[in-house]
Amino acid sequence: MDRRNLTCIDLDQPDHEGFRRFISSWLYRDKRLGFLVDPGPLSTIPHLLAELDKAGVERLDLILLTHIHIDHAGGTGALLDRYPEAKVVCHPDGIPHMIDPAQLWQGSLKVLGDLARTFGEIIPVAAGRIGCAELLAGTGLRMHRTPGHAPHHVCYQMEDLLFGGEVAGVRAEVPQGIYMRPATPPRFVLEVAVDSLERMLALEPRSLIIAHHGLVEPASDYLRIARGQLQLWVRGVIETASKDTADSEQELFDWLLGQDRHFRNFEQLPADIQARERYFFGNTCRGLQDYADRLSSWQKQGMLRKTA
Repeated sequence: MDRRNLTCIDLDQPDHEGFRRFISSWLYRDKRLGFLVDPGPLSTIPHLLAELDKAGVERLDLILLTHIHIDHAGGTGALLDRYPEAKVVCHPDGIPHMIDPAQLWQGSLKVLGDLARTFGEIIPVAAGRIGCAELLAGTGLRMHRTPGHAPHHVCYQMEDLLFGGEVAGVRAEVPQGIYMRPATPPRFVLEVAVDSLERMLALEPRSLIIAHHGLVEPASDYLRIARGQLQLWVRGVIETASKDTADSEQELFDWLLGQDRHFRNFEQLPADIQARERYFFGNTCRGLQDYADRLSSWQKQGMLRKTA
């Protein structure tokens, strides 16, 4: 795979603090195939189209969705208006929600509120233009189901490159070290998410594209960090839950700064990106807490022993 055929298109949201180098769409073009991974929300489609025009993209064969959350897939239907030959590929469970996004839109409003409204409505995709792995035949692409961040999450593999969506959470550049944060909205199940990461590790990809954000190498380092973070953060939720404090989210945040050497690099982030990460930290916490609340007391004790 020639990496010169691969382009990252940042879908920045200037009206939202810290929404830069965060939402990304990835374009691949060679002489036989052109595809786009995660076109983003409706609000960024004009910018995406301008960038595709600038790159001279007259045809797309496929639009690949790692999952159907609004910030990754909301603008797909609008993009199809420009590229009538393109077909959309996603997890089979996502297909009916892309054809009729009413329930998906209501879920987005419930989780994101005004941010969802800023992203814009979710545009339906015609039934004849969307499918699953069968649309990848002959392309050299493989789909891997990776529930964890969402039950309808998938990764796409092309040779030694993995388009990972949010399988490994969120990454941001810092001057020293690595900043990463799990992305675990409700309903999160630790064992399912860890299994997805372990199966991606078994593929031995050289490179990993993290939707939020960037192409990283070696992929195995980041997949292992993500796996370790999930286990550590669940331990943190259980440990800090035993403390009688008014602000459990802040308690966990402080605990993680002391325990997670990668999350600790939060302090190196620019102020606006810190603000963004604090906002999404709450969503991550809710998923982790929901999981911990479903554990029995002996399961919690076993989790603490396993991750100590």
